[in-house]
Amino acid sequence: MNREQIAVLIDNSYSEFISFVSSSDKDMWLFAPNHKWTTGQHTLHLLESTKPLNFALSLPGFLLKWKYGTSNRTSRSYEEVVERYQERLADNQGAVFKASQNMEVPVFNEKSYLLNRLQVEYKKLQYKTLHIPEVSLDTYVLPHPLMGKMPVRELIMWSAYHANHHLKTVEAYMEMTAR
Repeated sequence: MNREQIAVLIDNSYSEFISFVSSSDKDMWLFAPNHKWTTGQHTLHLLESTKPLNFALSLPGFLLKWKYGTSNRTSRSYEEVVERYQERLADNQGAVFKASQNMEVPVFNEKSYLLNRLQVEYKKLQYKTLHIPEVSLDTYVLPHPLMGKMPVRELIMWSAYHANHHLKTVEAYMEMTAR
């Protein structure tokens, strides 16, 4: 998948999440089945996981190379990244991204702010994806808390899938509340 295709994937995934959550009411925003995250927490988690990626993509390549090294393999396809992530999730049930551990429940009044911030961050990610050289996407690696070091291309594709993954979860919440 080239950077233009990844940028479209980012836009589709994040905009679908934002659109769905935007239409949710207060009860949906605060609903948390079986001690899971609320829709607000899913939103905050996506924001907190996108910001560090944007920061890393702002750094010069030589710093990424110095801190994390370079890839020693070809990048996986989107489907392979998704499959690997799902396997890792299954093997590490209950594992939570460090920044999202003990996360506060965002109040309903923060909904618009968080969705706006998420939109800004995903648009930054989309822009950075379109402007990073193709070769750099496969050369530099960044750490993922569950999957280890990944080529930048894979991490950006994962980020698009991550938004979709959380969308499916909050859509399932909607079905639970409709019963």
